Amino acid sequence: MAALIEGILSISIGQIFMMFIGLILLYLGIKKQYEPTLLVPMGLGTILVNFPNSGLIGAQGPLTVLFNAGIDTELFPLLLFIGIGAMIDFGPLLSNPLMLLFGAAAQFGIFFTIILAVLAGFDIKEAASIGIIGAADGPTSIFVSNVLAKQLLGPISVAAYSYMALVPIIQPFAIKLVTTKAERKNRMNYQAASVSPSAKIIFPIAIIVVAGLIAPISLPLVGFLMFGNVLRECGVLERLSLSAQNELVNLISILLGLTISAQMTADKFSNIINYFIWFSCFYCRFNWWRFIC
Repeated sequence: MAALIEGILSISIGQIFMMFIGLILLYLGIKKQYEPTLLVPMGLGTILVNFPNSGLIGAQGPLTVLFNAGIDTELFPLLLFIGIGAMIDFGPLLSNPLMLLFGAAAQFGIFFTIILAVLAGFDIKEAASIGIIGAADGPTSIFVSNVLAKQLLGPISVAAYSYMALVPIIQPFAIKLVTTKAERKNRMNYQAASVSPSAKIIFPIAIIVVAGLIAPISLPLVGFLMFGNVLRECGVLERLSLSAQNELVNLISILLGLTISAQMTADKFSNIINYFIWFSCFYCRFNWWRFIC
């Protein structure tokens, strides 16, 4: 009889809290359609890994094995970048190189966030992992945090993909804040014929050379991204390009979402859970005192 209720007796408040977080991720992914490709696997995985003695994590747990094979080795983010590269059209950038300045200016937020994170008490590696969330996408955040601050991989992954999902909600407000109505009516005309196929092939190769000479440590991410773009632009590998954009991205997204959830256990979120419980108790006591008065 004791064995039958062992799971009920050994479950903790923190694990129940994390299961609730998993339900929220599922709700956002399914109901609100915020990045469902990743939030749904992450949400369900978060629920799964917080059952006591579930066998999903641990030395021989399947999610731990996948984590060691795909995240520890940085394989999953790199493979995902091949698909992302195959989806990118650098034509608008090549037809108007001044757009590079807008991209460079956007990186200010990364350094500002790093400074705030350091002031909040994180060390420089943890701060850099937090700041890189604003770089562009989830795979970059996963790649960097796995190298610099593996203990923050779970929270950073959730934050990265949650913010990406909220971009359609946040972006209109941010755009209206910094532009006039007349500026928003401007249309950016782009004609594919204005950029030669040769330029589109040379560009990713040139980026690989520059990155390899200036920042060789970035070459795994940059190289895989540009390799995917070469598949797209070379004109003779359409089948591989489509596979990278569809089958490869879909498969890695499933594995990435489930694997990240191995880090979504209550012990790794203990500080957040404690703050939440403390705030809830304080809120309840405050409202009870107001009721008495």
